Amino acid sequence: MIKELLNIKDLKATINDKSIIKDLNLKVNKGEIHVIMGPNGSGKSTLSKILAGHPSYEIKEGSITFDTKDLLEMEPEIRSHEGLFLAFQYPLEIAGVTNFDFLRIAYNEKKKYHKLEELDPLQFMELADGVLKKLKMKAEFLNRDLNQGFSGGEKKRNEILQMLLLNPKLVILDEIDSGLDIDAIKVICEGILNNIEKDSSLIIITHYPKILSYLKPDFVHIMMDGKIIKTGNLELVNLLEEKGYDAFEK
Repeated sequence: MIKELLNIKDLKATINDKSIIKDLNLKVNKGEIHVIMGPNGSGKSTLSKILAGHPSYEIKEGSITFDTKDLLEMEPEIRSHEGLFLAFQYPLEIAGVTNFDFLRIAYNEKKKYHKLEELDPLQFMELADGVLKKLKMKAEFLNRDLNQGFSGGEKKRNEILQMLLLNPKLVILDEIDSGLDIDAIKVICEGILNNIEKDSSLIIITHYPKILSYLKPDFVHIMMDGKIIKTGNLELVNLLEEKGYDAFEK
């Protein structure tokens, strides 16, 4: 039975009175992989920030339902606790906060929200160690300050580590392949697909078709001028590579 997870209807949003998202519609069911592609300035990253609850964007019209609940009524941290996860293109670096402490606090805050038992440091280390092994990451990775001195690939793998620990319902990857070589992209994609829950859904925002050969999306959406103008499968990507975004302009 198909179960709806995310439904965006007739969404319009602005920033500093400038219209960015215009009559956008998107539906994502549980277990589906969706890819959103489009030229710079089309509103792709804006959409991810709106879903995560970025305060700079003002919703003018429309609705967003997430797992039967009104997403727009939730604060950003509640959206996270409810199961929405955004992996950033450029993850923040925080000096003085170890990766271990950051991940344990994030994990326990979600447990607290759902009135579940929190883990002490030893229990969390055991849990994290299991996930690290799945991602082929060394345990010493946890002792470093959050993203401080990390390579691009390490930052992205750290986002995936956080994602797997939080076990979200919807994962939004905002150009997570940016700045990575082919081998690193393959490792990241395998880490996601081999470990994410079966009912979890993915929205991948990307410029690069290469990542799609690893993620094998159910749907590909072309976004231009703040709205999704075309939806299809990987054949849409082939057309895009052959003729560019001009092929989709009216």
